[in-house]
Amino acid sequence: MPEQTEATPRQLRRLNVSVVTAALSATGALLVITDTEVWWQALLLAAGLATALFTVNWSATDQRLRVLVPGLVVTAVVWTVGVLVAGTLSASFGLAIVGTLFVQRLTRHRRAAALTLVAFGVVVLAAMPLTLGLSPLELLTHTVATVCVAVTASVLTSLIQVVSTLVDELERSRQREADLAVARERVRFAGDLHDIQGHTLHVVKLKVTLARKLLDRDQGEDDRERADRELGEVHELVGDTIARTKELAHAQRRLNLSAELENAGNLFEAAGIRVSIERRGEVDSRVGEMLGQVLRETTTNILRHAQAERVRITLAERGITIANDGVRQGPATELRGLATLRERVGDLGGELVVERSGGDFLTAATFSAPNTDLTGVRGTVSDTTT
Repeated sequence: MPEQTEATPRQLRRLNVSVVTAALSATGALLVITDTEVWWQALLLAAGLATALFTVNWSATDQRLRVLVPGLVVTAVVWTVGVLVAGTLSASFGLAIVGTLFVQRLTRHRRAAALTLVAFGVVVLAAMPLTLGLSPLELLTHTVATVCVAVTASVLTSLIQVVSTLVDELERSRQREADLAVARERVRFAGDLHDIQGHTLHVVKLKVTLARKLLDRDQGEDDRERADRELGEVHELVGDTIARTKELAHAQRRLNLSAELENAGNLFEAAGIRVSIERRGEVDSRVGEMLGQVLRETTTNILRHAQAERVRITLAERGITIANDGVRQGPATELRGLATLRERVGDLGGELVVERSGGDFLTAATFSAPNTDLTGVRGTVSDTTT
């Protein structure tokens, strides 16, 4: 894919030069045929055209300015001889092509270079009455014809620069998209890592605190066994976190709604919070992972920011509702993790509702589109702190 991406702009540039060269060749050949009467005039114009076309193709592969200088000199000579000696109206075609390329290739003093070429053309045209004995009307006719030929050549040649600029902009846009994709992936990875580590560390803290309380009481064998069991669960949790971190590094991690539901129930019970779970239908597997993210984020928020005594979890075919009490008094806590989740759920055709009523808090996620497929969603919220 990277090689193909790099090859495409090169192919576009080659195609651009080929198309413009073909147009210039056809126009130049027509001018040579229609504007010459003897063989040496045709040879002169053909030499200028060939030099211009060779310069166009040469400069397409070599960006150095000095590449254009020999072509500029040759076409200038052809223009001078063609106007002052042969009296041909199309001798300016080759000079206009190379002159346009020369001015476009300059990084500075472009206006001065363009004015110099125009001044050179005016001087040569002004000398025509002296060498060809033209009347004022004939001079005006020759001048208009010469200018028209030069403008045609200049416009056709400018297409090379116009298309090349567009290709460069497309390349820059592609690079910006690639950089943005990398940044998004880093944010997603950081969010997943934060979700794994932050959630686990909070659970470890809760269980270690409970185990210390049981050991401090030292009221019997049951307390010691329970403390040992809690510490064993901490050990298993840390091991599981290490495994999930490895899975994350290899982009294999998937959230399982059933596992998250069991984990949430265990956490709430360990924290002394009564939890009830109601199932109103079999959860659609296509939305299960995203609903698991909502449940995990809400569980972390309740444990961190609320003083809940009871939590009610309701599962439907395409939605989940988590309601809890114990909301602290004062200004509402900013839950940026839920705000991020709301955007993700919305992007995937669902709706995340967060409501606070007195001391109660409700979080509900619903997906209504029957063809929603979220089984490939891996991202989790990246920030649950206030």
